[in-house]
Parts: sequence; structure tokens; C-alpha cells
Amino acid sequence: MNESSIISKVWSFANVLRDDGVSYGDYLEQLTYLLFLKMVDELSKPPYSRPINVPAGYGWEDLKSMKGSELEIHYNKTLKELSQAKGTLGQIFTKSQNKIQDPAKLFKIIDMIDKEEWSVMGSDLKGRIYEGLLEKNAEDTKSGAGQYFTPRPLIRTMVECVKPEPSKPMCDPASGTGGFFLLSMII
Repeated sequence: MNESSIISKVWSFANVLRDDGVSYGDYLEQLTYLLFLKMVDELSKPPYSRPINVPAGYGWEDLKSMKGSELEIHYNKTLKELSQAKGTLGQIFTKSQNKIQDPAKLFKIIDMIDKEEWSVMGSDLKGRIYEGLLEKNAEDTKSGAGQYFTPRPLIRTMVECVKPEPSKPMCDPASGTGGFFLLSMII
């Protein structure tokens, strides 16, 4: 599947869930949890064969094998179990909660994620998906998140005006996605 269709598919789910009252920010959060579990699962298999620290019964394979209320209940348990794990895993899932109340839609998101190999995708693609959802969240007037997101065309204009040089220090105190820094390296 090409990049634009993956981005389109991920973003379209945001619109579907928004109609159910799930904000773009909440969708992004749930997507992050699910992608993490999927990528950990991918990296645990050949050719990577890395050890995983996800407790038995709470991994990707467990989630994707369920449907309906069984899936919703198990996803809630998974988030709770992972939030109590020691180390980085527990930190990632701290205070995690299921914001997707429709089990059929949760299943569709899991199915969408399962159909792709995310660990082999470039970080640029995953970054475009993330930034696109942040931009949608910023445009959502109810969330008030617009103050945290600078649109790419504005970043480009600012970088072209400032003309940062490699040997000169620069500061972006609200770095977020690092857009100013990254664009200054290109222009």
C-alpha cells in the first residue's frame, strides 16, 4: 500500500470517531497505544526476534483475535495491566484509558493497523501521519489546541525569513515535532 493511502486511511478513522465524540487528540492517543503494541509484536518476530516485556495475554495477538464486547473489555484490561508494568512500558501506558466506546470501531482500527508492517515504515511517513492528526486537532476549535501547532507553510516562511545557519545557535523552546529545526536543515 502506498504512503498516501495509509495516511488517508488513518486520518479517515479520526473523522469516523469524531462523530462518536472521540476528539482527534484522543484518537491520536489510542492510535499510539495500539501502534506501540503492534510494533512490539513485529519486533518480537524474525528477523528481529527481540525480547518483549508485554505481559502474557496482553499483547497484540490477543487484541486482534477478539471482537465485540470481549474486545472492549480486554482492551480496557490491557491498558490497565500495561499501566502497572515496571519500567518504560508502565511509563508509556501511565493513566491510559480506552476512549473508543464502540467495540466495532475499535476492531476496525485494530484491523487497519494489523494489515500494515509499521516497524519497516520510514519515520517520515509515521511523522506525516502524526503531524496531520496534530494539525486536525489544532483545527478543531472545541479542543483549543491551535495554540500548540504551527502549520507547515508558516514554519517554512519563518525559516526562509530567519535563514538559520549551521554554525549559528537556534532555539525553538516549544519544539513539539521539531518542525522548525528539521526545515532549517533542508532550506
